[in-house]
Amino acid sequence: VNLLGHRHPAVIEAVTTQLNTLGHTSNLYATEPGIALAEALVAQLGTPARAFFCNSGTEANEVAFKITRLTGRIKIVAAEGGFHGRTMGSLALTGQPAKRAPFEPLPGDVTFVPYGDAAALEAAVDDQTAAVFLEPIMGEGGVVVPPPGYLAKAREVTSKHGALLVLDEVQTGVGRTGAFFAHQHDGITPDVITLAKGLGGGLPIGACLAVGATGDLLTPGLHGSTFGGNPVCTAAAVAVLKTLAADDLVARAGVLGKTLSHGIEELQHPLVQRVRGKGLLLGVVLTTEKAKAVEAAAREAGFLVNAAAADVIRLAPPLIITEAQIDEFLTALPAVLDKGTTA
Repeated sequence: VNLLGHRHPAVIEAVTTQLNTLGHTSNLYATEPGIALAEALVAQLGTPARAFFCNSGTEANEVAFKITRLTGRIKIVAAEGGFHGRTMGSLALTGQPAKRAPFEPLPGDVTFVPYGDAAALEAAVDDQTAAVFLEPIMGEGGVVVPPPGYLAKAREVTSKHGALLVLDEVQTGVGRTGAFFAHQHDGITPDVITLAKGLGGGLPIGACLAVGATGDLLTPGLHGSTFGGNPVCTAAAVAVLKTLAADDLVARAGVLGKTLSHGIEELQHPLVQRVRGKGLLLGVVLTTEKAKAVEAAAREAGFLVNAAAADVIRLAPPLIITEAQIDEFLTALPAVLDKGTTA
């Protein structure tokens, strides 16, 4: 979320200036920062698209869900272990039974297939399928990177059957993986993209981008958000995108991600099996289910990491992290892992 760290001067200046200009207006009207943000995101995509702004990732996925219904089809294919949010529509797309069970029955006709299994995906999609929902890298599910060619196959299969390919880039987007959109590593163009988390540099904003003719499906009045796309949060997001470009932070994320990943592997610690991920979205896969203990030990040592699974530690530092800070983390990590092992 804090893509540029805490209190980044560009974000503070943008928010302060906007609050002194126009803090809020009805979404019946367009605002300069909202238009600027939409244009900037479409420029990053490199193909015509329309943007709907909301307040979070789950809201962005609700918009995407609505768009799929406007195709006239209702069947959806999603991934086992995938995570798309906690509101009812997004939860229906989430392939984690423990999160779904307390709230069932959930909306939608959703079929779940193993993530990364192209054959299973192809078998599940037919001419009645409205959409396939996928994460380019499974974040909440443990920073799982699909096999090479998986997203390209998903694009091929959905195109063959006239279904939409919806990519949830809430965790992977806005430069975190070393490309502005993670799907750009695979050279494909989806029909719908959802964004949030780091987009606002700490302020609440989500976005749903609908590409080409898909953008014509959601017409004015079919969805809305009182605070979505408000001038303050869109101004913050514009500042984030300008900073990414000015400081070359997207390419830098790719370089520093390799530094961090290789540094962890070179420790050859017995608790570390391997490191997976792209850019500055990494998963440290452990040899035993000690992720919670390692998370606690890291916090005591002054580092915030996340147990994304019982045996996976997720690392997603701000893109402004320095090489010195990476070195500091790598120096402290063996003791953190030792403490996690014995906990």
